[in-house]
Amino acid sequence: MRNRYLDLLRAIAIVRVVVYHSTGWVALTIAFPAMSVMFALAGSLMAASLDRSGPIAVERRLRRLLPSLWTLSAIAVPAMLLTGLAWDWKILYWAFPLQDPPANGWGSMALSATWYLRDFIWFVLLSPLALPVFRRFPKLSVAAPYAALVVITLLGLTPHAIVRDMALYGGAWLLGFAHHDGMLRRLAPRRLLGLAALLAALGAAWVLTHPGPRGYDLNDIPLGNALWSAAFVLVALGFAPVATAARASRLVTVLNARALTIYLWHVPIIVAVTQIGEAHGLPVRGAVGIGWRFGVIVVLVVLAVALFGWVEDFAVGRRPTLVPGGRPRRPVVAPVSPAVPPLRQVSGSAHG
Repeated sequence: MRNRYLDLLRAIAIVRVVVYHSTGWVALTIAFPAMSVMFALAGSLMAASLDRSGPIAVERRLRRLLPSLWTLSAIAVPAMLLTGLAWDWKILYWAFPLQDPPANGWGSMALSATWYLRDFIWFVLLSPLALPVFRRFPKLSVAAPYAALVVITLLGLTPHAIVRDMALYGGAWLLGFAHHDGMLRRLAPRRLLGLAALLAALGAAWVLTHPGPRGYDLNDIPLGNALWSAAFVLVALGFAPVATAARASRLVTVLNARALTIYLWHVPIIVAVTQIGEAHGLPVRGAVGIGWRFGVIVVLVVLAVALFGWVEDFAVGRRPTLVPGGRPRRPVVAPVSPAVPPLRQVSGSAHG
């Protein structure tokens, strides 16, 4: 049974990501730390898949993830090769991004969101090992990524981006495990809220005293981001309904069914719209610039979903459809008249 509350959280997260990348509004990173929420939801679903299917869940999760990337790659990679990208074996990372796939100048910006798939794949691959360890040492396991991030931050270390992101988002993924196992739900509300308040206070204190190049944008302040996001995830998932079978709105259904397509295509669209606007002397900053760009971006994202979203249906074994979530059509059956016995010729009067 689908939990419609989790679907709603994912829908809000993907909308928040698009709005943030379109507008650059720093407050959005604080109001709704979308990436940590998405990793937490994915961790919960991954734990459920492993419990249901065992290690084969890894293959199934990758099968759902990669076709949408391949669709983008089929267009982006030839375009980059024609505009100066060197041809070498690292191109294969566009098929399976264990590391950031190579990109040239314009592609480095337009395709930068692929870091999420890189991290997602690593979390999926490590989950069959991480889940048993988490269940054996839950508190220590959840604390480990945050502790690693504290060490990285305080010592000024610069580890590989994958290691850094494992520390930054690993706690959220493991909180997803905790949600699936019911650990968050079993915490007393006062204790859960107290822990969330402590983490939020520590995160806010770090953010306020260590602003980044864009001020208080959490994306520039990893430790503050992780702590604040942990508090948010604890509340969002700790008070989540066990299951809500009520029918979700059509918009929530579409956003969930097309989340990966929206995520992969919105950044190239934003970059293209902004560069075209600048080339034609149109405003791209301020209320006017943000307003017209956002309208065009939404239209083009909808078009991308219409053109490529069906790949997500194919990846999960659904019948491809233009707009997901429609009610299945019931077969039209012609009414059948009740059988009428043949009239008999009766002598005398008829008895009714």
